[in-house]
Amino acid sequence: MNKNLRLKAARAAKDLSQAKLANTVGVTRQTMNAIENGDYNPSLNLCIAICKALDLTLNDLFWEESK
Repeated sequence: MNKNLRLKAARAAKDLSQAKLANTVGVTRQTMNAIENGDYNPSLNLCIAICKALDLTLNDLFWEESK
């Protein structure tokens, strides 16, 4: 599963909308949508904030397994 689908699944598992998660980490809903769609690569600080909000690690959400 790619990182964008993991983020979307983790957000849904916490019953958070894109807007709610975005507000929690200090970005716009549009930014969160772009991250989930793979159109925007978040900064490390934003990745950490997202992980904290979802109670996950960077590896859980953003580490891409080699094929």
